[in-house]
Amino acid sequence: MTTTEQDVQPLISLSDAAAAKVATLLAEEGDELLGLRVAVRAGGCSGFSYEMFFDAETGPNDHVAVFGPVTVKVDPASAPHLAGATLNYNDGLQDAGFSIDNPNAQRSCGCGQSFS
Repeated sequence: MTTTEQDVQPLISLSDAAAAKVATLLAEEGDELLGLRVAVRAGGCSGFSYEMFFDAETGPNDHVAVFGPVTVKVDPASAPHLAGATLNYNDGLQDAGFSIDNPNAQRSCGCGQSFS
């Protein structure tokens, strides 16, 4: 299933700051085929953990959304856990880095990388 800006609401959204940071990181990689893969894996201190990495492959059932120069890919198994989530980026002195605001998370751990 493919979602683009013109179609329905994307499965996962990027804040403006996150989209800008990912675009910068992708540009540094220098490979136009790369997109940001956001996934959920079993593990972590609360049951599930987030995984983010650059990926040139797009599966036939991946959910794909485009935010300017950034393509975000979510595999079908991760999709139910990430529906309605927002990827944020903070460049401040505290809590710098990426975080996910996930309405599906019933609880999360202190590290912010694990949820259930």
